[in-house]
Amino acid sequence: MEYNIKLNKLKENASKVIVGKGSALELMITALLSEGHILLEDVPGLGKTLMAKALAKSIGGSFRRIQFTPDLLPADVTGFSLYDQKACEFVFHPGPILCNVLLADEINRTIPRTQASLLESMGEFQVTVDGKTIPLPSPFFVIATQNPIEMDGTFPLPEAQLDRFLMRIDLGYPTQREEVLILRRFQEEDPLVDLGEVLSPEEICELQEKRKHVTVSDSIREYISALVAATRSHPKVHFGVSPRGSLGIMRASQSLALIRGRDYVLPDDIKELAGPVLRHRIILKHDERTRGATQQAVLQEVLKTVPVPIPD
Repeated sequence: MEYNIKLNKLKENASKVIVGKGSALELMITALLSEGHILLEDVPGLGKTLMAKALAKSIGGSFRRIQFTPDLLPADVTGFSLYDQKACEFVFHPGPILCNVLLADEINRTIPRTQASLLESMGEFQVTVDGKTIPLPSPFFVIATQNPIEMDGTFPLPEAQLDRFLMRIDLGYPTQREEVLILRRFQEEDPLVDLGEVLSPEEICELQEKRKHVTVSDSIREYISALVAATRSHPKVHFGVSPRGSLGIMRASQSLALIRGRDYVLPDDIKELAGPVLRHRIILKHDERTRGATQQAVLQEVLKTVPVPIPD
C-alpha cells in the first residue's frame, strides 16, 4: 500500500535521531493518524522531549513548545486579548496552542488550573478566549511529557485530563547496546539539527481520512465493547474505561492496520493497543491500590478472560 510506505518513511526519518524506540515511535504515529494525543511518561533524561521534536520536524507544519512550570497561567497557553488604544478595540494575541504540533513539556510541573486549559483544545480542536471560539489548525497533535508523580514538584494530572490522551507510553531505559549507539550518534553533532520533513501537514490530513475507511468488522466492535465492559465490572476497579476509550482503541487499531499495510483490523491489533490506550483510563479502588493492585495487572486479567473473536 502506498500509505504504509509513506508512514514507514516517517518512522525511519525520526529513527535517525531516536535509538531503540521503534515501538514507541510507531505508537506515536498511530496516535497522530487517529487524531489523538500522546502522554510520554518516564524519569528525566530518557529522550521524551527529543522524540517529540524528531516526530514534529518529520511532519513539518507549525511547531510550538511550552515548558510547563508552577507559575504558568492558562493565558500563557491559550492566548489573551489586550485593549489597543489606537484601534479602540481588543486585539487577540494567540498563544502557542495555535499550531500543528504542540510539545507540552513536563506537563505535570504546572498547577491543575493551567493543565485544564488544554482540555477544550485536546477534545474539540478549538480554543475559547474571552468568549470567542477559534478553530485550531489541522492536524493538531499534542505530545505531552511528564515525570513520574513520585518526583518532587509534580502535580498529578486529573482523570479528566488523562482521559483526553489517546495513549500513555512509558519509554524505559535503553539496552547497553542501544546506549552505545546513542553515544556514537551524538558524539560529534546533534542529528536533530539536520532532520528534514518527509510528510506535509496536508498529507497527514489525507492519511487521517484514509484511516477512517479501514474496515472494522462487527466481531471486532463487539470485542472492544466486551473488553471495556469487563473493566467496568471488575471487582478491583472503581471506574472503568469510558466510551472515549472505546472510540480511541477502535481508531487506533485502524491506524495501526494502515501502518502495517492492511485495510482491516485484526483482534491482535486490539490486544497490542490495549495497554497504551486503556490502562490509564482505569481507576482502581483505593483499598486495592494500597494492596498493590495495578492497572496493568487488571487489564491483563481482562484480556485473558474476554474471548478473542475469530476474524471474519
